[in-house]
Amino acid sequence: MDWNHHDAFGTERPICGMIHLPALPGSPGYEGSREAIRTRALEDAATLEAGGVDGIVVENFGDSPFYPDEVPNHTVAEMSALATTITSAVDVPVGVNILRNDAEAALSVAAAAGASFVRVNVHVGAATTDQGIVEGRAHETVRLRDRLEADVAILADVDVKHATPLGEAGLAQTALETAVRGRADGLIISGAGTGQTTSLEDLERVAEALSTVDRDVPIPVFVGSGVTPKSIDDAFAVGADGAIVGTALKEGGETTNPVSRERVEALVEAARTAES
Repeated sequence: MDWNHHDAFGTERPICGMIHLPALPGSPGYEGSREAIRTRALEDAATLEAGGVDGIVVENFGDSPFYPDEVPNHTVAEMSALATTITSAVDVPVGVNILRNDAEAALSVAAAAGASFVRVNVHVGAATTDQGIVEGRAHETVRLRDRLEADVAILADVDVKHATPLGEAGLAQTALETAVRGRADGLIISGAGTGQTTSLEDLERVAEALSTVDRDVPIPVFVGSGVTPKSIDDAFAVGADGAIVGTALKEGGETTNPVSRERVEALVEAARTAES
């Protein structure tokens, strides 16, 4: 797949805002109202788009404790309905992430809902997590996309947050293997946990590693956590091509709160006026 993030998002430095869904039906934290979930998701989507983001990622954030790989059919159904609702309501690209690491479900939901990309936490290799050992299934995910004839990009985390990678390949080598051998369309570099600062050194190492890859369309690097209006310029300066932002866009800086338009506009403005 020849995926150009400039064309996909309509800008050189895309900012993607997060919709952290509350617990879905069948999860321990579910509060008993599909309509409330749908209403909140649409409100967050509208606020993100009005604030100027270039894309939106929807994920089942409230479904902890997460299944390590395959989620139940009812979760796939709920995510399909919500993703379809969101893609129909906004004019920016929408991405799907199904936690913890169900890339097959995310890709299937994205294809059915008309979404543009998926986020895969562990695409190659393996990591120890609070769900146990999570293994990448790039060989299945990429082939499934071909079978579905889905025009869906794969954005893959490298040394994903809330996890410890198995093996000693190192960040740069893992990034190369994710992009080249795993055929990911873009890479995501994050901090240790949700909302935590992403290391500038990590971003720079990955960007430098990818600069050695001979590919007509460059492989973009996205900052996956901890981005703020004050830090976005530094991230771009060391090689980041875009950002996926959640916590910093929420009211009071709390991950589970509604999206704040004021915070979205501040971050988008910082990204657009960054000097690097």
